[in-house]
Amino acid sequence: MTDDSDDLDKRVVPLPRKDSGPRRCPICNALAVHRFRPFCSRRCSDVDLGRWVKGNYRIPTEEAPEGDIPLDSPEEDS
Repeated sequence: MTDDSDDLDKRVVPLPRKDSGPRRCPICNALAVHRFRPFCSRRCSDVDLGRWVKGNYRIPTEEAPEGDIPLDSPEEDS
């Protein structure tokens, strides 16, 4: 049996980027700074982190999180 993972690593080629001009900060639209990429400053980086922590970037779904008991079904007694 051969390990194909080495072959896969050799075939991965990054896609070329479209040069759409200078990168902009997704928070305030200022020019991005390489040190804080993709943001322009530590402040914008922290704003984005705060949004993640608060759950602002979650994707709505109708599935209940694992371990939660649905509200419309009675609890089972053992």
